[in-house]
Amino acid sequence: RDIERLVGTILDEIGGALERGDRVELRGFGAFSVRERKARLGRNPRTGTSVEVSEKKVPFFKMGKGMRERLNR
Repeated sequence: RDIERLVGTILDEIGGALERGDRVELRGFGAFSVRERKARLGRNPRTGTSVEVSEKKVPFFKMGKGMRERLNR
């Protein structure tokens, strides 16, 4: 229960920082940031018709060097 509450609090704080447009770095693990996707022309996979996809912001995670090295031992 305590761990669940702790992890929930951490994720809430990261989410709040991303909403404000801040970058969150966890040394040795990675960094969370927000990237903007430009508007583009997409395709509806069901019908095949062209659909305009509006501009939007998406979360982005870049793995830290320490974690990358740990995974590739």
